[in-house]
Amino acid sequence: MEDIVRQLVGYARAMWLYRWWGLLAAWVVGIAAAVGIYMLPDRYESSARIFVDTQSVLKPLMSGLAVQPNIDQQVTILSRTLISRPNIEKLIRMADLDLAIKNDKDREALIDKMTRSLAIRSTGRDNLFTLSFQDEQAERARRVVQSFVSIFVESGLGDKRKDTDTARRFIEEQISGYEQKLEEAENRLKEFKLKNMAMMGEGRPDYFAQLSKVTAELEQARLQLRESENSRDALKRQLLGEEPVLLPQTQKPSLSSVSIPEIDGRIETLKKNLDAMLQRFTEAHPDVVGTRRVITQLEEQKRKEIEERGKDAPAQFGSLNSNPVYQQMKLAMGEAEANVASLQARVSEYQRRYDALRQASQLVPQIEAEFAQLNRDYEVNKKNYESLIARRESANMSVEMESTSGIAEFRLIDPPSVPLKPAAPNRVLLMPVGGVAALAAGLALMFLLSQLRPSFQDARVLREISGLPLLGAVSMLPDINRKRKARNANLFFAGGLTGLIGCFAVLTVMLAVMQA
Repeated sequence: MEDIVRQLVGYARAMWLYRWWGLLAAWVVGIAAAVGIYMLPDRYESSARIFVDTQSVLKPLMSGLAVQPNIDQQVTILSRTLISRPNIEKLIRMADLDLAIKNDKDREALIDKMTRSLAIRSTGRDNLFTLSFQDEQAERARRVVQSFVSIFVESGLGDKRKDTDTARRFIEEQISGYEQKLEEAENRLKEFKLKNMAMMGEGRPDYFAQLSKVTAELEQARLQLRESENSRDALKRQLLGEEPVLLPQTQKPSLSSVSIPEIDGRIETLKKNLDAMLQRFTEAHPDVVGTRRVITQLEEQKRKEIEERGKDAPAQFGSLNSNPVYQQMKLAMGEAEANVASLQARVSEYQRRYDALRQASQLVPQIEAEFAQLNRDYEVNKKNYESLIARRESANMSVEMESTSGIAEFRLIDPPSVPLKPAAPNRVLLMPVGGVAALAAGLALMFLLSQLRPSFQDARVLREISGLPLLGAVSMLPDINRKRKARNANLFFAGGLTGLIGCFAVLTVMLAVMQA
C-alpha cells in the first residue's frame, strides 16, 4: 500500500511540473465546450398519449362462440414493432417531410434521423402508450406526432382485418379441398355399396347369422319332408289290398271328365297351395315355380294313366268307383303327395340359399374390411369438413362482432400540441459536464507530458530506476525571491483554476435562470 501511495505521489509531483500546460488546455477545452453547448440547436418535443381499451362487453358474452385473439398481446407487439422502415417512409409522406428530399442520400439520412428521434413508451399494464418526437421545428414535431398517432391506430385495425381475411381465405381453401375429398369418398362408398349390394345392407344381420338361420330352416324343412314322406308311405301301405271298381261310360273319357282320386286329390291340394302362395309371393318365387312344376307333372301322369287304362279296357270307362273308405284314403294320399312335393321344393330352395350363403361367406370378411376402411376415411373427412365449417362460422361471427362493437378501441387522451419550450438540449446539465470535461482534459495533458518527459523527484526513485548506489544528494538553498515567485505562481494558478470553475458555475446559473 505504501508503494502505491508513493507511486501516486510521484505521478502527482511529475504532473505538477506541467500544471501551466494543463491549465491552458483546460481553459481552451472549457471555452470550446461552453461555446459548443450554447450553440447547440434547440429541439422541441411533441407527444401524445393513447389508451387502448381491449375490454369489450361482447367478449364474455361471445366466449366459446367466436374467435377471440389475445388483443393485449397484439397491442404490445404492435407497439414494439411500430417504428419500422415502411412505417417511417409512410410517416415521412404523411407529414410532408419528403418535400425537402433531393436524392436518395437525403432520404436515408432523414429515415435514420426519424428512427432515432421517434419514441413510443408504454406503462405495460394499463395499455397506455406515449408517442413522442423531437425536432428543431415545433410545428413539424407536432405534425410528425399526429401522423404517428394515425399510423398507430391504422396499423392496429388494419393488421387485425388483414389477419382475419387471411384466416378466412385459408379456411375457405381448406373447406373446398375437404369438400372435394368428401365427395370422392362418398362416390367410392356408393360404388362399393352398389357393387356389393347383395352382401350388405342397412339393418341386415351379418352373413354368419344368416347362414345359421338358413341352416336351421333347412334342417326344419328336411324334418318336415321326412315326416310327410313317412305319412305318405303309411297311406300307401294301407291302400294295399283294396281294388277299385270300374264303371262303363258312354262317351270317350277326357282328361277333365275322368277322375282318378289319387292324382286329382294331389292336384287339387297343390292348386290350393298355389293360390295361397300367389297371394304372398310373385311368379318368380321358388315355391311358386316348384308347385307349378309338380302340378304339370301330375297332370301328365294322369293323362298317361288314363291312356294305359283305356288300352286295358276296350270299352269306354268312367270315373273310378270304390267304397267311401277307399275314396277318402285316396284323397288323403293325394294331399300327402302334394305336401311332399311342396316340402321337396322348399328343401331345394333352402339348400340353394345355404349353398349361396356358404359361398358368399368366404368373401364377407374381406368385403367388411374394405367397407370399414372406406367408411373410416369418409368419417375422418366428414369430421374435418364439419369442424372447418364450424370454424368458418366462428370466424364470420368474430368479424361481425368486431365490426359491430370493435374488439380494441383506441382513445386519444392527450393530442399532440405545438411545444413552446425546447426539450433539448439540457444546457443546465451539459454546462457542468463541460467544465468537468475541461478539467479532465487538462489533467490528461499534464499526465501525458509527464510521461513523455519524465524526471526524478527524489533520490530513492533515482536509485531504484538506475540500480546504482547513490552516494548523496545536493539540496537547493532557500531563497526569498524564489519563494515569493513560487507563491505568486501558485496563487496565479489557483486563480486561473478557480476562474475556470467559477465561469462554468456562473454560466450554469445563468442558463437555469433563462430556462426558468
